[in-house]
Amino acid sequence: MVSFMLSSLLSVFAAIGGVLSIPLMDTALSARATPAAPHFVIYSDKWVSGETGPPAVSEITGYNVFALSFWLISGPADQAEEWVLLDNATRASIKSTYNNAGISLIVSAFGSSDAPTSEGYDPTTVANNLAAFVLEYDLDGVDIDYEDFNAMNAMNGSAETWLTTFTQVLRASLPQGQYILTHAPVAPWFAPTYTSGAYLTVNKNVGSLIDWYNFYNQGTTEYTTCSGLLTNSSSTWPDTALFQIAAAGVSLDKLVIGKPATTADANNGYMNTTLLAQCVDTAYQQGWDAGVMVWEFPDAAASWIQAVRSLAFPE
Repeated sequence: MVSFMLSSLLSVFAAIGGVLSIPLMDTALSARATPAAPHFVIYSDKWVSGETGPPAVSEITGYNVFALSFWLISGPADQAEEWVLLDNATRASIKSTYNNAGISLIVSAFGSSDAPTSEGYDPTTVANNLAAFVLEYDLDGVDIDYEDFNAMNAMNGSAETWLTTFTQVLRASLPQGQYILTHAPVAPWFAPTYTSGAYLTVNKNVGSLIDWYNFYNQGTTEYTTCSGLLTNSSSTWPDTALFQIAAAGVSLDKLVIGKPATTADANNGYMNTTLLAQCVDTAYQQGWDAGVMVWEFPDAAASWIQAVRSLAFPE
Protein backbone atom coordinates (compact mmCIF):
# COMPACT_ATOMS: atom_id res chain seq x y z
CA MET A 1 0.00 0.00 0.00
CA VAL A 2 2.31 2.60 -1.29
CA SER A 3 -0.15 5.35 -0.49
CA PHE A 4 1.23 5.23 3.00
CA MET A 5 4.25 6.83 1.35
CA LEU A 6 4.96 10.53 1.07
CA SER A 7 4.09 11.14 -2.58
CA SER A 8 0.50 10.02 -2.24
CA LEU A 9 0.13 11.60 1.19
CA LEU A 10 0.99 14.97 -0.25
CA SER A 11 -1.59 14.47 -2.98
CA VAL A 12 -4.46 13.82 -0.62
CA PHE A 13 -3.86 17.00 1.30
CA ALA A 14 -4.19 18.98 -1.90
CA ALA A 15 -7.95 18.47 -1.76
CA ILE A 16 -9.97 19.95 0.81
CA GLY A 17 -27.49 -17.33 7.45
CA GLY A 18 -28.00 -18.17 3.91
CA VAL A 19 -26.45 -21.48 3.01
CA LEU A 20 -24.64 -21.81 -0.28
CA SER A 21 -26.01 -24.82 -2.12
CA ILE A 22 -22.92 -26.59 -3.40
CA PRO A 23 -21.78 -30.21 -3.43
CA LEU A 24 -19.81 -31.18 -0.34
CA MET A 25 -17.06 -32.46 -2.61
CA ASP A 26 -16.46 -28.97 -4.06
CA THR A 27 -13.28 -28.38 -2.08
CA ALA A 28 -11.92 -25.72 -4.45
CA LEU A 29 -14.93 -23.53 -3.84
CA SER A 30 -14.90 -24.04 -0.08
CA ALA A 31 -11.20 -23.16 0.03
CA ARG A 32 -11.95 -19.85 -1.65
CA ALA A 33 -15.08 -19.02 0.35
CA THR A 34 -14.92 -15.47 1.69
CA PRO A 35 -13.67 -15.67 5.29
CA ALA A 36 -15.79 -14.31 8.09
CA ALA A 37 -14.63 -11.40 10.23
CA PRO A 38 -12.33 -10.64 11.89
CA HIS A 39 -9.93 -10.11 8.99
CA PHE A 40 -6.22 -9.81 9.72
CA VAL A 41 -4.58 -8.62 6.52
CA ILE A 42 -0.91 -8.14 5.71
CA TYR A 43 0.50 -6.72 2.48
CA SER A 44 3.81 -7.73 0.95
CA ASP A 45 5.60 -5.54 -1.58
CA LYS A 46 9.24 -5.64 -0.45
CA TRP A 47 11.89 -7.98 -1.74
CA VAL A 48 12.95 -10.21 1.14
CA SER A 49 16.33 -11.93 1.08
CA GLY A 50 16.01 -15.68 1.01
CA GLU A 51 12.28 -15.70 0.25
CA THR A 52 10.99 -17.39 -2.88
CA GLY A 53 7.32 -16.56 -3.09
CA PRO A 54 5.19 -15.80 -0.03
CA PRO A 55 6.73 -16.46 3.40
CA ALA A 56 6.23 -19.64 5.38
CA VAL A 57 2.95 -19.62 7.27
CA SER A 58 4.91 -19.71 10.54
CA GLU A 59 6.17 -16.20 9.75
CA ILE A 60 2.64 -14.81 9.46
CA THR A 61 0.75 -16.82 12.06
CA GLY A 62 -2.18 -14.75 13.29
CA TYR A 63 -3.07 -13.32 9.89
CA ASN A 64 -5.76 -14.79 7.66
CA VAL A 65 -5.22 -12.76 4.46
CA PHE A 66 -1.90 -12.22 2.67
CA ALA A 67 -1.89 -9.64 -0.15
CA LEU A 68 0.71 -9.91 -2.90
CA SER A 69 1.47 -6.37 -4.06
CA PHE A 70 1.02 -5.20 -6.79
CA TRP A 71 -0.82 -6.10 -9.95
CA LEU A 72 -0.45 -3.13 -12.29
CA ILE A 73 -2.24 -2.28 -15.51
CA SER A 74 1.07 -2.99 -17.26
CA GLY A 75 1.30 -6.40 -15.58
CA PRO A 76 2.33 -7.93 -12.24
CA ALA A 77 5.17 -6.31 -10.30
CA ASP A 78 7.12 -6.99 -7.11
CA GLN A 79 5.53 -9.79 -5.05
CA ALA A 80 2.75 -10.32 -7.59
CA GLU A 81 5.40 -10.88 -10.25
CA GLU A 82 7.32 -13.20 -7.95
CA TRP A 83 4.18 -15.34 -7.65
CA VAL A 84 3.91 -15.54 -11.44
CA LEU A 85 7.55 -16.58 -11.80
CA LEU A 86 7.08 -19.65 -9.59
CA ASP A 87 6.34 -22.90 -11.39
CA ASN A 88 2.84 -24.36 -11.25
CA ALA A 89 3.72 -27.07 -8.75
CA THR A 90 5.36 -24.63 -6.34
CA ARG A 91 2.41 -22.25 -6.52
CA ALA A 92 -0.02 -25.10 -5.91
CA SER A 93 1.98 -26.31 -2.91
CA ILE A 94 2.18 -22.85 -1.35
CA LYS A 95 -1.49 -22.18 -2.00
CA SER A 96 -2.50 -25.48 -0.38
CA THR A 97 -0.31 -24.79 2.65
CA TYR A 98 -1.77 -21.32 3.08
CA ASN A 99 -5.36 -22.43 2.71
CA ASN A 100 -4.83 -25.34 5.12
CA ALA A 101 -3.55 -22.79 7.63
CA GLY A 102 -6.65 -20.64 7.11
CA ILE A 103 -4.82 -17.93 5.17
CA SER A 104 -6.30 -16.54 1.96
CA LEU A 105 -3.80 -15.51 -0.71
CA ILE A 106 -4.90 -12.50 -2.74
CA VAL A 107 -3.35 -9.92 -5.05
CA SER A 108 -3.50 -6.18 -4.49
CA ALA A 109 -3.98 -3.96 -7.53
CA PHE A 110 -2.70 -0.52 -8.53
CA GLY A 111 -1.00 1.13 -5.54
CA SER A 112 0.65 4.49 -6.19
CA SER A 113 2.04 3.35 -9.55
CA ASP A 114 -1.31 3.43 -11.38
CA ALA A 115 -3.80 6.28 -11.79
CA PRO A 116 -6.30 4.46 -14.00
CA THR A 117 -9.03 7.11 -14.14
CA SER A 118 -6.72 10.05 -14.82
CA GLU A 119 -4.81 8.02 -17.39
CA GLY A 120 -7.98 7.16 -19.29
CA TYR A 121 -8.07 3.40 -18.89
CA ASP A 122 -11.38 1.66 -19.52
CA PRO A 123 -12.68 0.18 -16.24
CA THR A 124 -14.29 -2.80 -17.96
CA THR A 125 -11.09 -3.80 -19.74
CA VAL A 126 -8.95 -3.36 -16.64
CA ALA A 127 -11.39 -5.34 -14.49
CA ASN A 128 -11.50 -8.20 -16.98
CA ASN A 129 -7.71 -8.31 -17.16
CA LEU A 130 -7.37 -8.34 -13.37
CA ALA A 131 -10.01 -11.04 -12.97
CA ALA A 132 -8.24 -13.16 -15.58
CA PHE A 133 -5.01 -12.85 -13.59
CA VAL A 134 -6.70 -14.00 -10.38
CA LEU A 135 -8.24 -16.98 -12.16
CA GLU A 136 -5.10 -17.96 -14.08
CA TYR A 137 -2.85 -17.89 -11.03
CA ASP A 138 -5.32 -19.54 -8.62
CA LEU A 139 -5.64 -16.72 -6.12
CA ASP A 140 -8.37 -16.29 -3.55
CA GLY A 141 -9.32 -12.81 -4.62
CA VAL A 142 -8.20 -9.24 -5.04
CA ASP A 143 -7.74 -6.03 -3.10
CA ILE A 144 -8.23 -2.69 -4.88
CA ASP A 145 -5.67 -0.16 -3.68
CA TYR A 146 -6.92 2.68 -5.87
CA GLU A 147 -4.72 5.75 -5.42
CA ASP A 148 -5.81 8.06 -8.21
CA PHE A 149 -5.82 11.12 -5.97
CA ASN A 150 -6.13 13.61 -8.84
CA ALA A 151 -9.32 11.97 -10.07
CA MET A 152 -10.86 11.71 -6.61
CA ASN A 153 -9.81 15.21 -5.59
CA ALA A 154 -11.38 16.66 -8.75
CA MET A 155 -14.76 15.90 -7.12
CA ASN A 156 -16.43 15.62 -10.52
CA GLY A 157 -17.62 12.05 -10.12
CA SER A 158 -15.07 10.53 -12.47
CA ALA A 159 -13.33 8.45 -9.81
CA GLU A 160 -16.58 7.23 -8.28
CA THR A 161 -18.01 6.27 -11.68
CA TRP A 162 -14.80 4.46 -12.69
CA LEU A 163 -14.67 2.50 -9.44
CA THR A 164 -18.35 1.61 -9.65
CA THR A 165 -18.11 0.11 -13.12
CA PHE A 166 -14.78 -1.53 -12.35
CA THR A 167 -16.14 -3.21 -9.22
CA GLN A 168 -19.30 -4.43 -10.97
CA VAL A 169 -17.33 -6.02 -13.81
CA LEU A 170 -14.73 -7.50 -11.48
CA ARG A 171 -17.38 -9.07 -9.28
CA ALA A 172 -19.14 -10.58 -12.30
CA SER A 173 -16.02 -12.66 -12.96
CA LEU A 174 -15.14 -13.27 -9.30
CA PRO A 175 -18.45 -14.29 -7.69
CA GLN A 176 -19.23 -13.17 -4.18
CA GLY A 177 -18.83 -15.89 -1.61
CA GLN A 178 -16.23 -17.60 -3.77
CA TYR A 179 -13.62 -14.86 -4.16
CA ILE A 180 -12.54 -12.03 -1.87
CA LEU A 181 -12.99 -8.51 -3.24
CA THR A 182 -11.82 -5.69 -0.98
CA HIS A 183 -10.99 -2.02 -1.42
CA ALA A 184 -8.31 -0.05 0.41
CA PRO A 185 -9.33 3.62 0.54
CA VAL A 186 -7.67 6.28 2.63
CA ALA A 187 -9.85 7.40 5.54
CA PRO A 188 -10.24 10.98 4.24
CA TRP A 189 -12.13 9.62 1.22
CA PHE A 190 -15.04 8.97 3.55
CA ALA A 191 -15.18 12.66 4.54
CA PRO A 192 -18.33 14.68 3.76
CA THR A 193 -16.09 17.43 2.38
CA TYR A 194 -15.89 15.45 -0.86
CA THR A 195 -18.87 16.91 -2.69
CA SER A 196 -18.92 14.05 -5.19
CA GLY A 197 -19.13 11.57 -2.33
CA ALA A 198 -15.79 9.81 -2.81
CA TYR A 199 -15.95 6.43 -1.10
CA LEU A 200 -19.33 7.14 0.45
CA THR A 201 -20.66 7.17 -3.12
CA VAL A 202 -18.68 4.06 -4.04
CA ASN A 203 -20.10 2.31 -1.01
CA LYS A 204 -23.63 3.40 -1.89
CA ASN A 205 -23.23 2.19 -5.47
CA VAL A 206 -21.37 -1.10 -5.03
CA GLY A 207 -20.76 -1.59 -1.33
CA SER A 208 -22.86 -4.74 -1.40
CA LEU A 209 -20.29 -6.26 -3.81
CA ILE A 210 -17.29 -5.37 -1.62
CA ASP A 211 -16.43 -7.77 1.19
CA TRP A 212 -14.67 -5.20 3.35
CA TYR A 213 -12.58 -2.02 3.29
CA ASN A 214 -8.92 -2.04 4.36
CA PHE A 215 -9.22 1.63 5.23
CA TYR A 216 -6.13 3.39 6.48
CA ASN A 217 -5.36 6.68 8.13
CA GLN A 218 -3.54 9.72 6.84
CA GLY A 219 -2.81 13.10 8.31
CA THR A 220 -0.07 14.97 10.11
CA THR A 221 -1.39 14.16 13.58
CA GLU A 222 -4.76 12.52 12.87
CA TYR A 223 -5.77 9.00 13.88
CA THR A 224 -2.89 8.49 16.31
CA THR A 225 -4.97 8.31 19.50
CA CYS A 226 -7.82 5.94 20.26
CA SER A 227 -10.25 8.86 20.18
CA GLY A 228 -8.95 10.16 16.85
CA LEU A 229 -8.92 6.70 15.33
CA LEU A 230 -12.28 5.54 16.60
CA THR A 231 -14.70 8.31 17.48
CA ASN A 232 -13.66 11.84 16.58
CA SER A 233 -11.31 12.62 13.71
CA SER A 234 -9.74 16.04 13.22
CA SER A 235 -11.32 19.11 11.68
CA THR A 236 -9.02 18.63 8.67
CA TRP A 237 -10.78 15.37 7.79
CA PRO A 238 -14.04 15.48 9.75
CA ASP A 239 -16.22 12.43 10.36
CA THR A 240 -13.60 9.91 9.22
CA ALA A 241 -12.88 8.07 12.46
CA LEU A 242 -14.05 4.45 12.53
CA PHE A 243 -17.44 4.89 14.16
CA GLN A 244 -18.06 8.15 12.27
CA ILE A 245 -17.61 6.35 8.95
CA ALA A 246 -20.04 3.70 10.12
CA ALA A 247 -22.54 6.40 11.12
CA ALA A 248 -22.35 7.70 7.54
CA GLY A 249 -23.71 4.41 6.24
CA VAL A 250 -20.73 2.07 5.83
CA SER A 251 -21.24 -1.27 7.57
CA LEU A 252 -19.17 -1.36 10.74
CA ASP A 253 -18.28 -4.99 10.14
CA LYS A 254 -16.63 -4.01 6.84
CA LEU A 255 -14.24 -1.43 8.28
CA VAL A 256 -10.84 -3.06 8.80
CA ILE A 257 -8.42 -0.72 10.58
CA GLY A 258 -5.19 -0.23 8.62
CA LYS A 259 -1.86 0.91 10.02
CA PRO A 260 1.82 1.01 9.00
CA ALA A 261 4.04 -1.51 10.74
CA THR A 262 6.78 0.98 11.58
CA THR A 263 7.53 4.68 11.28
CA ALA A 264 9.68 3.77 8.28
CA ASP A 265 6.64 2.38 6.45
CA ALA A 266 4.79 5.72 6.54
CA ASN A 267 5.46 9.31 7.41
CA ASN A 268 2.38 9.55 9.62
CA GLY A 269 -0.47 7.55 11.15
CA TYR A 270 1.82 5.21 13.09
CA MET A 271 0.76 3.65 16.39
CA ASN A 272 2.86 1.27 18.42
CA THR A 273 1.37 -2.16 18.98
CA THR A 274 0.55 -1.56 22.63
CA LEU A 275 -1.57 1.50 21.91
CA LEU A 276 -3.12 -0.03 18.80
CA ALA A 277 -4.11 -3.13 20.78
CA GLN A 278 -5.85 -0.91 23.31
CA CYS A 279 -7.74 0.93 20.56
CA VAL A 280 -8.72 -2.33 18.88
CA ASP A 281 -10.04 -3.64 22.19
CA THR A 282 -11.98 -0.41 22.81
CA ALA A 283 -13.64 -0.72 19.39
CA TYR A 284 -14.36 -4.40 20.00
CA GLN A 285 -16.08 -3.61 23.29
CA GLN A 286 -18.34 -1.24 21.33
CA GLY A 287 -19.48 -3.88 18.84
CA TRP A 288 -16.80 -3.72 16.11
CA ASP A 289 -15.00 -6.90 15.04
CA ALA A 290 -13.88 -6.30 11.43
CA GLY A 291 -10.15 -6.75 12.06
CA VAL A 292 -6.80 -5.09 11.36
CA MET A 293 -4.65 -4.56 8.27
CA VAL A 294 -0.94 -3.70 8.20
CA TRP A 295 1.51 -2.39 5.63
CA GLU A 296 3.75 -4.38 5.35
CA PHE A 297 5.65 -7.68 5.62
CA PRO A 298 8.36 -8.28 6.86
CA ASP A 299 8.28 -5.19 9.07
CA ALA A 300 5.13 -6.68 10.53
CA ALA A 301 4.94 -10.44 10.92
CA ALA A 302 3.60 -12.95 13.45
CA SER A 303 4.78 -11.07 16.54
CA TRP A 304 3.23 -7.79 15.34
CA ILE A 305 -0.26 -9.17 14.84
CA GLN A 306 -0.04 -11.24 18.03
CA ALA A 307 0.57 -8.03 19.97
CA VAL A 308 -2.22 -6.13 18.21
CA ARG A 309 -4.70 -8.99 18.71
CA SER A 310 -3.69 -9.65 22.31
CA LEU A 311 -6.59 -7.91 24.05
CA ALA A 312 -9.59 -8.22 21.73
CA PHE A 313 -8.68 -11.27 19.63
CA PRO A 314 -6.15 -13.38 21.55
CA GLU A 315 -5.07 -16.50 19.74
